Amino acid sequence: MGFFSTILGFCGFGVGVSLGLVVGYYLFIYFQPDDVKDPVIRPLVEQDTETLQRLLPEIPIWVKNPDYDRVDWLNMFLRHMWPYLDKAICKTAKNIAKPIIAEQIPKYKIDSVEFEKLTLGTLPPTFQGMKVYVTDEKELIMEPSLKWAGNPNITVAVKAFALKATVQVVDLQVFASPRITLKPLVPSFPCFAKIFVSLMEKPHIDFGLKLVGADLMSIPGLYRFVQELIKDQVASMYLWPKTLEIPILDLTKAMRRPVGILHVKVLRAMKLKKKDLLGASDPYVKLKLTEDKLPSKKTTVKHRNLNPEWNEEFNFVIKEPESQALELHVYDWEQVGKHEKMGMNVIPLKELPPEEPKEMTLNLLKTMDPNNPVNDKLRGQLVVELTYKPFKEEEMPVGFEESNAVQKAPEGTPAGGGMLAVIVHEAQDVEGKHHTNPYVRILFRGEERKTKPVKKNRDPRWEEEFHFTLDEPPTNERMHIEVLSASSRIGLLHPKESLGYVDISLADVVSNKRINEKYHLIDSKNGRIQIELQWRTS
Repeated sequence: MGFFSTILGFCGFGVGVSLGLVVGYYLFIYFQPDDVKDPVIRPLVEQDTETLQRLLPEIPIWVKNPDYDRVDWLNMFLRHMWPYLDKAICKTAKNIAKPIIAEQIPKYKIDSVEFEKLTLGTLPPTFQGMKVYVTDEKELIMEPSLKWAGNPNITVAVKAFALKATVQVVDLQVFASPRITLKPLVPSFPCFAKIFVSLMEKPHIDFGLKLVGADLMSIPGLYRFVQELIKDQVASMYLWPKTLEIPILDLTKAMRRPVGILHVKVLRAMKLKKKDLLGASDPYVKLKLTEDKLPSKKTTVKHRNLNPEWNEEFNFVIKEPESQALELHVYDWEQVGKHEKMGMNVIPLKELPPEEPKEMTLNLLKTMDPNNPVNDKLRGQLVVELTYKPFKEEEMPVGFEESNAVQKAPEGTPAGGGMLAVIVHEAQDVEGKHHTNPYVRILFRGEERKTKPVKKNRDPRWEEEFHFTLDEPPTNERMHIEVLSASSRIGLLHPKESLGYVDISLADVVSNKRINEKYHLIDSKNGRIQIELQWRTS
């Protein structure tokens, strides 16, 4: 009976399973539940904040905040350059840390502290987005959103009392929102003098710390204590408005700020050559500084005189005394036609002793080539008196704050007067009917100054500075500033046209010492120009 029961049991099991599969398949195919509904598909813009964060836990900041821009190009650049940046950063960090460690370890009776391994790993930081601020000052402000989940290997060996302990930093994570300010912007590469870095909020810092192979951060309470300690220390030093200042360039040289003033007195000329048909000449002297964009200065014309006396004085603002030179050209004035050159000479400013008047008698030359035989011919002599007066130390700009403040006028400025500095920054939305090659012309007290033209640009930037030495404050005067466009083609049709102008009252700059404003251009649809004015007194 047992045998037959077993056989029948197996048969029943097989029949039951087979019958169950058939019935189940039939029910699955031919019977559908009535309470099943199609899912509702909604666009992302209709989802609420909680649903979006659940669907997309890591939304880039440029999606959440329209003020931030995508910087995928920067992340790609970092990925390709990271192996080289890693080595460069680690080398720089070692060079900075070594003298600091050498100075500190004697205080704690430590024999040595050395880096056994120092690498930032293979994973570069990632910029989630970047915000850029535009101001009227000479600065560029950026706020990147930085996240770095790196795999660095930083191993430090500490030796003391004949014992050695090895500390290793691993699995570093840094989330930060720094503000990086490049200021002031200058016309010398890399085009900014300093970098200012500050944190807009406390950073998130997480890392593993191993001592003799054991993870110290796993000790209860130690992890949170160390993390908060680091956050507080970093915030106390760099949380805005506190900043980390990194100098890049010497501000005085980078900005090409005035460093002194040169007094030139043209005394007389002797034994000049005859240039006119009637046996005389009409000489005058033209003076100009090298590496200077300002027009030349001229003496009066002495008619029919081969030994003229002028006794006329001129002042020049000096920016690079080591490289600049004073060019002196003597011309014979002609009523009709081109004025004929009678001779020239050049005086390097580095040869002048400071604060000491120096009278010099110069032989007039044809060219400045000492080996040129044409210079052997006598052309007469020119006598001048030069005095170079460098600014005093307290008058020199020593930082960005002083570059924003008004400098003092150079020594030798007329008593009761001063120096009016005009800085032409940029223009926007200027457009001509026939061509747009804008440049700026400044008219003040009969003197004219011009910037360089910028070809085919509706938003030109010049960053040029001009100076006017005045005997008295220009309280009741106005300065005429006009944006012009000159045709780049040779022709008589539309060679020049005005793109707009503005007349600026100088009363405000005399009372406030400095103004930096954008002015709407008259006779221009939307044109604006940014002008900075400074009134510098001694």
